[in-house]
Amino acid sequence: MDNLIEKFDKYILFFIIYTLTFILFFKTLKYTLPFFLAFIFSLILKKPTELLIKKLKLKKGFAALITTLLFFALILFCISLIATSFTREAIQLGKNTQNYISNNSANINNFFNNLADYYKNLDPSIIATVESNFASFVSKLSNITVSITSKIIQATVSFLTYIPYLFMLILFTLLSTYFFTKDFSLAKNKLMSTIIPEKSDRIYDILKQSRKMLLNYALSYLLVINITFLETLVGFSFLRINYALILSIIAAIFDILPILGIGGIYIPLSLIYIFIYKNYFIGIGILIWYVVVTVVRQILEPKIVSSSLGIHPVSVLASIFIGLKIAGFKGMVFCMFMVVTFKILKQTKVL
Repeated sequence: MDNLIEKFDKYILFFIIYTLTFILFFKTLKYTLPFFLAFIFSLILKKPTELLIKKLKLKKGFAALITTLLFFALILFCISLIATSFTREAIQLGKNTQNYISNNSANINNFFNNLADYYKNLDPSIIATVESNFASFVSKLSNITVSITSKIIQATVSFLTYIPYLFMLILFTLLSTYFFTKDFSLAKNKLMSTIIPEKSDRIYDILKQSRKMLLNYALSYLLVINITFLETLVGFSFLRINYALILSIIAAIFDILPILGIGGIYIPLSLIYIFIYKNYFIGIGILIWYVVVTVVRQILEPKIVSSSLGIHPVSVLASIFIGLKIAGFKGMVFCMFMVVTFKILKQTKVL
Protein backbone atom coordinates (compact mmCIF):
# COMPACT_ATOMS: atom_id res chain seq x y z
CA MET A 1 0.00 0.00 0.00
CA ASP A 2 2.84 2.40 0.91
CA ASN A 3 4.53 1.57 -2.39
CA LEU A 4 1.33 2.40 -4.27
CA ILE A 5 0.96 5.73 -2.45
CA GLU A 6 4.60 6.57 -3.19
CA LYS A 7 4.09 5.85 -6.89
CA PHE A 8 0.92 7.94 -6.94
CA ASP A 9 2.77 10.86 -5.33
CA LYS A 10 5.51 10.56 -7.96
CA TYR A 11 2.95 10.65 -10.76
CA ILE A 12 1.22 13.73 -9.29
CA LEU A 13 4.59 15.47 -8.89
CA PHE A 14 5.51 14.54 -12.46
CA PHE A 15 2.24 15.99 -13.79
CA ILE A 16 2.70 19.28 -11.90
CA ILE A 17 6.34 19.73 -12.96
CA TYR A 18 5.59 18.75 -16.55
CA THR A 19 2.62 21.16 -16.78
CA LEU A 20 4.60 24.10 -15.36
CA THR A 21 7.54 23.35 -17.69
CA PHE A 22 5.23 23.08 -20.71
CA ILE A 23 3.56 26.43 -19.93
CA LEU A 24 6.90 28.15 -19.23
CA PHE A 25 8.45 26.85 -22.46
CA PHE A 26 5.65 28.06 -24.75
CA LYS A 27 5.19 31.36 -22.89
CA THR A 28 8.88 32.23 -23.36
CA LEU A 29 9.22 30.77 -26.86
CA LYS A 30 8.78 34.15 -28.58
CA TYR A 31 11.97 35.31 -26.84
CA THR A 32 13.96 32.11 -27.26
CA LEU A 33 12.75 31.01 -30.72
CA PRO A 34 15.95 31.76 -32.75
CA PHE A 35 18.13 29.98 -30.21
CA PHE A 36 15.75 27.04 -29.91
CA LEU A 37 15.67 26.66 -33.71
CA ALA A 38 19.45 27.04 -33.86
CA PHE A 39 19.87 24.27 -31.31
CA ILE A 40 17.60 21.95 -33.31
CA PHE A 41 19.43 22.80 -36.55
CA SER A 42 22.80 22.21 -34.89
CA LEU A 43 21.66 18.73 -33.87
CA ILE A 44 20.79 18.04 -37.53
CA LEU A 45 24.12 19.47 -38.78
CA LYS A 46 26.30 17.80 -36.15
CA LYS A 47 27.02 14.61 -38.11
CA PRO A 48 27.50 16.28 -41.55
CA THR A 49 29.96 18.71 -39.94
CA GLU A 50 31.87 15.89 -38.27
CA LEU A 51 31.91 14.03 -41.59
CA LEU A 52 33.48 17.03 -43.37
CA ILE A 53 36.09 17.38 -40.64
CA LYS A 54 36.96 13.70 -40.80
CA LYS A 55 36.89 13.14 -44.58
CA LEU A 56 38.20 16.48 -45.90
CA LYS A 57 40.41 17.36 -42.89
CA LEU A 58 38.72 20.77 -42.56
CA LYS A 59 38.89 22.97 -39.51
CA LYS A 60 35.84 22.86 -37.27
CA GLY A 61 34.84 26.49 -37.91
CA PHE A 62 35.12 26.20 -41.71
CA ALA A 63 33.21 22.88 -41.79
CA ALA A 64 30.46 24.35 -39.61
CA LEU A 65 30.25 27.40 -41.90
CA ILE A 66 29.86 25.20 -45.01
CA THR A 67 27.14 22.96 -43.52
CA THR A 68 25.25 25.93 -42.03
CA LEU A 69 25.25 27.94 -45.27
CA LEU A 70 24.26 24.91 -47.38
CA PHE A 71 21.49 24.01 -44.93
CA PHE A 72 20.00 27.52 -44.92
CA ALA A 73 20.41 27.81 -48.70
CA LEU A 74 18.43 24.58 -49.10
CA ILE A 75 15.69 25.80 -46.76
CA LEU A 76 15.43 29.19 -48.51
CA PHE A 77 15.41 27.50 -51.93
CA CYS A 78 12.53 25.19 -50.92
CA ILE A 79 10.58 28.09 -49.39
CA SER A 80 11.11 30.31 -52.46
CA LEU A 81 10.13 27.46 -54.80
CA ILE A 82 6.91 26.78 -52.90
CA ALA A 83 6.16 30.50 -52.54
CA THR A 84 6.68 31.10 -56.28
CA SER A 85 4.43 28.21 -57.27
CA PHE A 86 1.85 29.22 -54.67
CA THR A 87 1.83 32.85 -55.84
CA ARG A 88 1.56 31.83 -59.51
CA GLU A 89 -1.40 29.55 -58.82
CA ALA A 90 -3.03 32.17 -56.56
CA ILE A 91 -2.79 34.84 -59.28
CA GLN A 92 -4.19 32.40 -61.83
CA LEU A 93 -7.04 31.55 -59.44
CA GLY A 94 -7.91 35.24 -59.05
CA LYS A 95 -7.90 35.80 -62.81
CA ASN A 96 -10.02 32.72 -63.47
CA THR A 97 -12.53 33.76 -60.80
CA GLN A 98 -12.93 37.20 -62.36
CA ASN A 99 -13.26 35.69 -65.84
CA TYR A 100 -15.85 33.17 -64.64
CA ILE A 101 -17.99 35.87 -63.04
CA SER A 102 -17.78 38.18 -66.07
CA ASN A 103 -18.45 35.38 -68.59
CA ASN A 104 -21.34 33.89 -66.64
CA SER A 105 -23.00 37.04 -65.35
CA ALA A 106 -26.06 36.34 -67.52
CA ASN A 107 -26.40 32.81 -66.13
CA ILE A 108 -26.06 34.09 -62.59
CA ASN A 109 -28.78 36.70 -63.18
CA ASN A 110 -31.05 34.07 -64.76
CA PHE A 111 -30.55 31.81 -61.76
CA PHE A 112 -31.69 34.50 -59.34
CA ASN A 113 -34.59 35.50 -61.62
CA ASN A 114 -35.77 31.87 -61.81
CA LEU A 115 -35.43 31.61 -58.06
CA ALA A 116 -37.58 34.73 -57.63
CA ASP A 117 -40.24 33.37 -60.01
CA TYR A 118 -40.32 30.10 -58.08
CA TYR A 119 -40.87 31.85 -54.74
CA LYS A 120 -43.78 33.90 -56.17
CA ASN A 121 -45.89 30.72 -56.32
CA LEU A 122 -45.40 29.92 -52.64
CA ASP A 123 -47.60 30.85 -49.70
CA PRO A 124 -47.10 34.53 -48.65
CA SER A 125 -46.22 33.54 -45.06
CA ILE A 126 -43.53 31.17 -46.34
CA ILE A 127 -42.20 33.88 -48.65
CA ALA A 128 -42.07 36.35 -45.73
CA THR A 129 -40.18 33.84 -43.59
CA VAL A 130 -37.76 33.02 -46.40
CA GLU A 131 -37.14 36.71 -47.15
CA SER A 132 -36.60 37.43 -43.46
CA ASN A 133 -34.14 34.57 -43.10
CA PHE A 134 -32.45 35.50 -46.39
CA ALA A 135 -32.07 39.12 -45.26
CA SER A 136 -30.59 37.93 -42.00
CA PHE A 137 -28.26 35.61 -43.89
CA VAL A 138 -27.16 38.41 -46.24
CA SER A 139 -26.55 40.71 -43.27
CA LYS A 140 -24.47 38.07 -41.51
CA LEU A 141 -22.62 37.28 -44.73
CA SER A 142 -21.92 40.98 -45.23
CA ASN A 143 -20.61 41.29 -41.68
CA ILE A 144 -18.46 38.19 -42.11
CA THR A 145 -17.10 39.53 -45.42
CA VAL A 146 -16.24 42.88 -43.84
CA SER A 147 -14.66 41.11 -40.87
CA ILE A 148 -12.59 38.81 -43.12
CA THR A 149 -11.51 41.72 -45.32
CA SER A 150 -10.46 43.81 -42.32
CA LYS A 151 -8.60 40.86 -40.84
CA ILE A 152 -6.78 40.26 -44.14
CA ILE A 153 -5.77 43.94 -44.23
CA GLN A 154 -4.69 43.80 -40.59
CA ALA A 155 -2.75 40.60 -41.23
CA THR A 156 -1.03 42.19 -44.25
CA VAL A 157 -0.10 45.31 -42.27
CA SER A 158 0.97 43.15 -39.34
CA PHE A 159 3.11 41.02 -41.65
CA LEU A 160 4.81 44.14 -43.03
CA THR A 161 5.58 45.29 -39.50
CA TYR A 162 6.99 41.83 -38.76
CA ILE A 163 9.48 41.95 -41.67
CA PRO A 164 12.25 43.49 -39.50
CA TYR A 165 11.53 40.86 -36.84
CA LEU A 166 11.64 38.05 -39.43
CA PHE A 167 14.94 39.40 -40.76
CA MET A 168 16.35 39.48 -37.21
CA LEU A 169 14.96 35.99 -36.55
CA ILE A 170 16.65 34.55 -39.65
CA LEU A 171 19.92 36.38 -38.94
CA PHE A 172 20.11 35.37 -35.27
CA THR A 173 19.08 31.81 -36.09
CA LEU A 174 21.76 31.60 -38.80
CA LEU A 175 24.52 32.96 -36.55
CA SER A 176 23.43 30.89 -33.56
CA THR A 177 23.25 27.75 -35.71
CA TYR A 178 26.82 28.34 -36.90
CA PHE A 179 28.20 28.85 -33.39
CA PHE A 180 26.20 25.94 -31.95
CA THR A 181 27.38 23.66 -34.76
CA LYS A 182 30.99 24.87 -34.47
CA ASP A 183 31.23 24.46 -30.72
CA PHE A 184 28.56 21.81 -30.17
CA SER A 185 30.68 19.36 -28.17
CA LEU A 186 32.35 22.11 -26.15
CA ALA A 187 29.05 23.89 -25.49
CA LYS A 188 27.38 20.61 -24.52
CA ASN A 189 30.14 19.74 -22.07
CA LYS A 190 30.05 23.23 -20.53
CA LEU A 191 26.27 23.08 -20.22
CA MET A 192 26.39 19.65 -18.65
CA SER A 193 29.12 20.67 -16.21
CA THR A 194 27.04 23.71 -15.21
CA ILE A 195 23.79 21.78 -14.77
CA ILE A 196 25.40 18.61 -13.42
CA PRO A 197 28.59 19.45 -11.45
CA GLU A 198 29.31 15.80 -10.75
CA LYS A 199 28.74 13.44 -13.64
CA SER A 200 25.74 11.20 -13.17
CA ASP A 201 25.18 8.38 -15.64
CA ARG A 202 21.50 8.31 -14.83
CA ILE A 203 20.94 11.99 -15.62
CA TYR A 204 22.97 11.71 -18.79
CA ASP A 205 20.87 8.73 -19.77
CA ILE A 206 17.67 10.73 -19.19
CA LEU A 207 18.94 13.60 -21.34
CA LYS A 208 20.04 11.21 -24.08
CA GLN A 209 16.69 9.42 -24.13
CA SER A 210 14.84 12.76 -24.07
CA ARG A 211 16.73 14.10 -27.07
CA LYS A 212 16.23 10.88 -29.01
CA MET A 213 12.50 10.52 -28.35
CA LEU A 214 11.62 14.20 -28.83
CA LEU A 215 13.49 14.30 -32.13
CA ASN A 216 11.74 11.10 -33.24
CA TYR A 217 8.38 12.60 -32.22
CA ALA A 218 8.94 15.76 -34.29
CA LEU A 219 10.23 13.84 -37.31
CA SER A 220 7.40 11.29 -37.19
CA TYR A 221 4.69 13.97 -37.24
CA LEU A 222 6.52 15.86 -39.96
CA LEU A 223 6.54 12.63 -41.95
CA VAL A 224 2.77 12.14 -41.46
CA ILE A 225 2.01 15.69 -42.65
CA ASN A 226 4.32 15.31 -45.66
CA ILE A 227 2.60 12.04 -46.59
CA THR A 228 -0.77 13.83 -46.55
CA PHE A 229 0.66 16.64 -48.69
CA LEU A 230 2.16 14.24 -51.26
CA GLU A 231 -0.97 12.05 -51.39
CA THR A 232 -3.13 15.11 -52.01
CA LEU A 233 -0.75 16.50 -54.64
CA VAL A 234 -0.58 13.15 -56.48
CA GLY A 235 -4.36 12.62 -56.34
CA PHE A 236 -5.26 16.16 -57.44
CA SER A 237 -2.63 16.09 -60.22
CA PHE A 238 -4.00 12.77 -61.48
CA LEU A 239 -7.53 14.17 -61.50
CA ARG A 240 -6.19 17.28 -63.28
CA ILE A 241 -7.55 19.65 -60.66
CA ASN A 242 -6.41 23.25 -61.01
CA TYR A 243 -4.23 24.75 -58.27
CA ALA A 244 -3.18 21.31 -57.01
CA LEU A 245 -0.15 22.73 -55.17
CA ILE A 246 -2.13 25.39 -53.32
CA LEU A 247 -4.84 22.91 -52.36
CA SER A 248 -2.23 20.33 -51.24
CA ILE A 249 -0.48 22.86 -48.99
CA ILE A 250 -3.81 23.97 -47.48
CA ALA A 251 -4.81 20.31 -46.98
CA ALA A 252 -1.52 19.66 -45.16
CA ILE A 253 -2.18 22.69 -42.93
CA PHE A 254 -5.77 21.58 -42.32
CA ASP A 255 -4.42 18.13 -41.46
CA ILE A 256 -2.75 19.68 -38.40
CA LEU A 257 -5.95 21.40 -37.28
CA PRO A 258 -8.02 19.36 -34.81
CA ILE A 259 -11.55 20.08 -36.09
CA LEU A 260 -11.36 20.76 -39.82
CA GLY A 261 -8.86 18.15 -41.01
CA ILE A 262 -8.38 17.45 -44.72
CA GLY A 263 -12.16 17.18 -45.10
CA GLY A 264 -12.22 20.98 -44.98
CA ILE A 265 -10.63 20.92 -48.45
CA TYR A 266 -11.79 17.65 -50.00
CA ILE A 267 -15.53 17.84 -49.27
CA PRO A 268 -16.21 21.44 -50.44
CA LEU A 269 -14.06 20.85 -53.53
CA SER A 270 -16.00 17.69 -54.36
CA LEU A 271 -19.34 19.50 -53.96
CA ILE A 272 -18.15 22.32 -56.24
CA TYR A 273 -17.24 19.87 -58.99
CA ILE A 274 -20.48 17.89 -58.62
CA PHE A 275 -23.06 20.68 -58.26
CA ILE A 276 -21.44 23.67 -59.99
CA TYR A 277 -19.20 22.21 -62.69
CA LYS A 278 -21.44 19.11 -63.14
CA ASN A 279 -18.24 17.06 -63.44
CA TYR A 280 -19.33 13.93 -61.56
CA PHE A 281 -16.21 11.95 -62.43
CA ILE A 282 -13.82 14.39 -60.73
CA GLY A 283 -16.25 15.14 -57.87
CA ILE A 284 -16.70 11.47 -56.97
CA GLY A 285 -12.98 10.88 -57.59
CA ILE A 286 -12.15 13.54 -54.97
CA LEU A 287 -14.46 11.85 -52.45
CA ILE A 288 -12.90 8.43 -53.13
CA TRP A 289 -9.39 9.86 -52.78
CA TYR A 290 -10.47 11.59 -49.54
CA VAL A 291 -11.49 8.22 -48.11
CA VAL A 292 -8.18 6.67 -49.27
CA VAL A 293 -6.05 9.47 -47.73
CA THR A 294 -8.05 9.38 -44.47
CA VAL A 295 -7.76 5.59 -44.12
CA VAL A 296 -4.02 5.69 -44.92
CA ARG A 297 -3.50 8.43 -42.34
CA GLN A 298 -5.46 6.59 -39.66
CA ILE A 299 -3.39 3.46 -40.30
CA LEU A 300 0.02 5.12 -40.65
CA GLU A 301 -0.12 7.82 -37.96
CA PRO A 302 -0.30 5.53 -34.88
CA LYS A 303 2.26 3.15 -36.41
CA ILE A 304 4.76 5.85 -37.42
CA VAL A 305 4.47 7.81 -34.18
CA SER A 306 4.35 4.78 -31.87
CA SER A 307 7.18 2.93 -33.62
CA SER A 308 9.43 5.99 -33.59
CA LEU A 309 8.76 6.59 -29.89
CA GLY A 310 8.46 2.99 -28.75
CA ILE A 311 4.97 3.71 -27.40
CA HIS A 312 1.92 1.52 -27.85
CA PRO A 313 -0.44 2.78 -30.61
CA VAL A 314 -3.39 2.87 -28.19
CA SER A 315 -1.47 5.32 -25.98
CA VAL A 316 -0.83 7.53 -28.99
CA LEU A 317 -4.49 7.43 -30.06
CA ALA A 318 -5.70 8.09 -26.50
CA SER A 319 -3.37 11.08 -26.06
CA ILE A 320 -4.50 12.57 -29.40
CA PHE A 321 -8.23 12.04 -28.69
CA ILE A 322 -8.15 13.25 -25.06
CA GLY A 323 -5.94 16.25 -25.93
CA LEU A 324 -8.23 17.33 -28.77
CA LYS A 325 -11.30 17.01 -26.55
CA ILE A 326 -9.73 19.01 -23.71
CA ALA A 327 -8.07 21.93 -25.51
CA GLY A 328 -7.87 21.30 -29.27
CA PHE A 329 -4.46 21.38 -30.92
CA LYS A 330 -2.68 22.71 -27.80
CA GLY A 331 -4.23 19.94 -25.75
CA MET A 332 -3.07 17.32 -28.26
CA VAL A 333 0.53 18.64 -28.13
CA PHE A 334 0.37 18.76 -24.32
CA CYS A 335 -0.86 15.16 -24.00
CA MET A 336 1.51 13.77 -26.64
CA PHE A 337 4.56 15.34 -25.01
CA MET A 338 3.34 14.18 -21.60
CA VAL A 339 3.16 10.58 -22.87
CA VAL A 340 6.65 10.91 -24.39
CA THR A 341 8.13 12.42 -21.21
CA PHE A 342 6.46 9.77 -19.06
CA LYS A 343 7.88 7.04 -21.32
CA ILE A 344 11.39 8.52 -21.01
CA LEU A 345 11.21 8.66 -17.22
CA LYS A 346 9.85 5.10 -17.06
CA GLN A 347 12.65 3.82 -19.32
CA THR A 348 15.28 5.48 -17.15
CA LYS A 349 13.54 4.20 -13.99
CA VAL A 350 12.91 7.66 -12.56
CA LEU A 351 9.20 6.85 -12.18
